[in-house]
Amino acid sequence: MKFKLNLITLALLANTGFAIAADGYGLANANTEKVKMSAWSCKGCVVETGTSGTVGVGVGYNSEEDIRSANAFGTSNEVAGKLDADVTFRGEKGYRASVEAYQLGMDGGRLEVNAGKQGQYNVNVNYRQIATYNSNSALMPYSGVGSDNLTLPDNWVTAGSSSQMPLLMDSLNSLELSLKRERTGLGFDYQGESLWSTHVSYMREEKTGLKKASGGFFNQSMMLAEPVDYTTDSIEAGIKLKGDNWFTALNYNGSIFKNEYNQLNFDSAFNPTFGAQTSGSIALDPDNQSHTVSLMGQYNDSTNVLSARLLTGQMSQDQALVTSGYGYQVPTEALDAKVDLIGLNLKVVSKVTNSLRLSGSYDYNDRDNNTQIEEWTQVSINNVNGKVAYNTPYDNTSQRFKVAADYRITRGMKLDGGYDFRRDERNYQDRETTDENTVWARFRVNSFETWDMWVKGSYGQRDGSEYQASEWTSSETNSLLRKYNLANRDRTQVEARVTHSPIESLTIDFGARYALDDYTDTVIGLTESKDTSYDANISYMITDDLLANAFYNYQIIESEQAGSSNYSTPTWTGFIEDKVDVVGAGISYNNLLENKLRMGLDYTYSDSNSNTQVRQGITGDYGDYFAKVHNINLYAQYQATEKMALRFDYKIENYKDNDAANDIAVNGIWNVVGFGDNSHDYTAQMIMLSMSYKI
Repeated sequence: MKFKLNLITLALLANTGFAIAADGYGLANANTEKVKMSAWSCKGCVVETGTSGTVGVGVGYNSEEDIRSANAFGTSNEVAGKLDADVTFRGEKGYRASVEAYQLGMDGGRLEVNAGKQGQYNVNVNYRQIATYNSNSALMPYSGVGSDNLTLPDNWVTAGSSSQMPLLMDSLNSLELSLKRERTGLGFDYQGESLWSTHVSYMREEKTGLKKASGGFFNQSMMLAEPVDYTTDSIEAGIKLKGDNWFTALNYNGSIFKNEYNQLNFDSAFNPTFGAQTSGSIALDPDNQSHTVSLMGQYNDSTNVLSARLLTGQMSQDQALVTSGYGYQVPTEALDAKVDLIGLNLKVVSKVTNSLRLSGSYDYNDRDNNTQIEEWTQVSINNVNGKVAYNTPYDNTSQRFKVAADYRITRGMKLDGGYDFRRDERNYQDRETTDENTVWARFRVNSFETWDMWVKGSYGQRDGSEYQASEWTSSETNSLLRKYNLANRDRTQVEARVTHSPIESLTIDFGARYALDDYTDTVIGLTESKDTSYDANISYMITDDLLANAFYNYQIIESEQAGSSNYSTPTWTGFIEDKVDVVGAGISYNNLLENKLRMGLDYTYSDSNSNTQVRQGITGDYGDYFAKVHNINLYAQYQATEKMALRFDYKIENYKDNDAANDIAVNGIWNVVGFGDNSHDYTAQMIMLSMSYKI
């Protein structure tokens, strides 16, 4: 059958598409020869050309000397400036360019520039800064901080314990433990004819700073500042072919990592021990690279969706071994490590009826360590014990299989559920095979006008091959010990969420989760773990100009483990309780002062603490670890003119923690030279003034 096509016909077909197409009345069968498509013009659609957007600058002042506050404020400088921008240019023939900048010039700043022709090609340039700050009060008696050679003063006097070193306290220098990253990227996307497209991108990340490390001789050790000077080059490229209901893509990902330093040399602060060593070396992260190629595709016929991906790759590193201080011949100068990767992902989703949808997936991942096995002379702290050791080529194969069904009972009422299976195979492990079986179901109701709620439950079991220690794992391990990631486990989990909007301006959301891990066959090790969490959120539009919101999150993890002090049956029990409370609230008022002023206040408080108790006849408390932080942000934005706006931000952070690992004097432990007290207790303030201009 042939018929003339007009706008009314198109509108009808758009709403009856599937049924009509099934009988041969689809758009593909329409007679369009006499249709004057040139007359189909949208006279009311005007594409604006030119430049639009906003640009802004700001300057801030930070009052706190504890550098950890920079994690919240985004800068470690006392005075910092920033640049913000969101500018777009549109040309007459589809040419388009955009510039997006956020706090550029500060630690978390980023920039992204795009230019090209819509639907044909695009060039992307991007830049980002990331920084994390630990402490600026760490103490160390070494010179050469930031290099690969740490030396003690020329007149240093060694001793048998840190408290007896006569020059220790006078030789201490403060240092900053922080890491900074800069990412720069360049990308190009090209859309060819309707069938194909391609893309290529390059990114370089440079990571610098200092992080914690330690070096030791026999039973004596010194805390050291390890230099970080990493460069990672990443390349991604691919080509994509697509049709009306299918696509396939071939992609390549490569990563090359280089470390400026391959070893860290350091002097010993203690009296020479066995072998009369006065200096040592530790190997640092070696240069390495990774390359993967993947082929993926998808087919969609409006009823079934089939997708697949095949991946192959290799990771390698061939840096020369560090042999400083090792007086025995090594079998090779470099390990020539290679790990081959193979991955396969298959997924199918089928719409059986309008109410029933079925899905299934299979994932296969294989990690094959092809590093050459060599024989190494084994050293036991102070002398050769006459045995040899071999580098262990760990392999891992993982398979996952999932099936699920999604059934709509009635409008606004749905039930879905499924079965998940996972098998992991490892060589040279206490347990070479583990199997996990999980069943789950979820029921959702959103048929009520102001309610949306669901509940989900799952139950899973993990078991596997015989559990046994070997010389490849740890021959000195208690035979009753079970590692928690390999042990038999029963997991029960329940989740629920309720969202209610009693009135249009008010939304209340509440969720809860409970999970129980029961390690049924473990005698020594983790025996039980409970994870309970709640969260609540409320948002209320009090008036057209006044908005308030608040939230609360709570989580508690309770764990029990059994141990033995005589490599036999349990002699002690440990109880660990971890709690996290997070609460926050915010309020904003718009259209003050003749619709020119907006004011707001945001507040958050978090309290995380951990306590460990050990019971061995009597109960001993290891003491609390806690971290408490208050954050306040008071802001006001004033629209000075039609195009210019001024903004004022006042931020406060009050932070305090108690971590025994950071609260140790430099000579607090007799056989350790530490970093000193690196705990935090501060109140930091920051003022930021900024201006934005609408182009």
